[in-house]
Amino acid sequence: MSLQRLLGTELPIIQAPMAGAQGAALAVAACKAGALGSLPCAMLTVDAMREELASIRAGTDRPYNVNFFTHTPPAADERREAAWRAALTPYYKEYGIDPNAIPADPGRAPFTADAADALEDFRPAVVSFHFGLPSKALLDRVRAWGSKILSSATTVDEALWLEAHGVDAVIAQGVEAGGHRGIFLSEDLSTQPGTFALLPQVVRAVKVPVIAAGGIADAKGVAAAMALGAAGVQVGTAYLLCPEATISAVHRAALKSEAARNTVLTNLFTGRPARGIVNRVIRELGPLSAAAPAFPLATSAIAPLRAKAESQGSGDFSPLWSGQNATGCREIPAGEITRALAEGL
Repeated sequence: MSLQRLLGTELPIIQAPMAGAQGAALAVAACKAGALGSLPCAMLTVDAMREELASIRAGTDRPYNVNFFTHTPPAADERREAAWRAALTPYYKEYGIDPNAIPADPGRAPFTADAADALEDFRPAVVSFHFGLPSKALLDRVRAWGSKILSSATTVDEALWLEAHGVDAVIAQGVEAGGHRGIFLSEDLSTQPGTFALLPQVVRAVKVPVIAAGGIADAKGVAAAMALGAAGVQVGTAYLLCPEATISAVHRAALKSEAARNTVLTNLFTGRPARGIVNRVIRELGPLSAAAPAFPLATSAIAPLRAKAESQGSGDFSPLWSGQNATGCREIPAGEITRALAEGL
């Protein structure tokens, strides 16, 4: 079955869900251009999710994707939290921030029964997951609505696991991809291949359609992925400079600068490896820190530094998410980006 038939779209292109970088407007624009637009819900309350979904429904009658994280929230670890705040203390002093006044913040939420209750009213055509899959009970609810289920795999083993658990298609996420790694069967980052190494291996290993993600930024990249057996592609970074994206001014400036050529996997901002542009805090603390609390608890301690620095026009403490190939980023509407990607089909 073609990806277009499976998803109900004109194009075998998915606009990647990017939590904190977009809302309904980007999803609607991608849908109208023939792609599968996506709404990321990991940073939304249930009420905010309802509002965004209502905006999508008002903006288009085309199929869309709703994306969730599926991590297990960790228990609070006061000693690790204290160690993390101690590591950030010099920066707190520099910016005049009282570390004792910083509230704990969960940062990102997984898919829950409450989220499913709200989502049931909308019954989206596609529901996708990151970091594996939710419980069987929640997955069965999603299936009962008729929604197609996608999830990210960063290795062949993860792709086989997802297929065994009933996904309709696998997103093969290469290490070039921006934002959070979908890794879930291991924490070993040495297992993470690039997109064009991972893709043909996953295509050979599973029977469900495989969607290539990571480093695909233009029509030639789309064509290359399809030539290697992809049923379609998922593209994120190329949409970040679109007017429909909601990233900060400092993030936009970084993507337009030469700094965008240098990205790393870092756990400093959330506690889990994610790819972003190198900035001051990454350079000075190192991209991966054992002191950072478990995902997503690292977020709260660094948040006031980000806010203070951004208010002064600096991205020194911001998660400047980007894939390794930001060459497709252009300040044009998302529909135009989508049509340009499709020229390779």
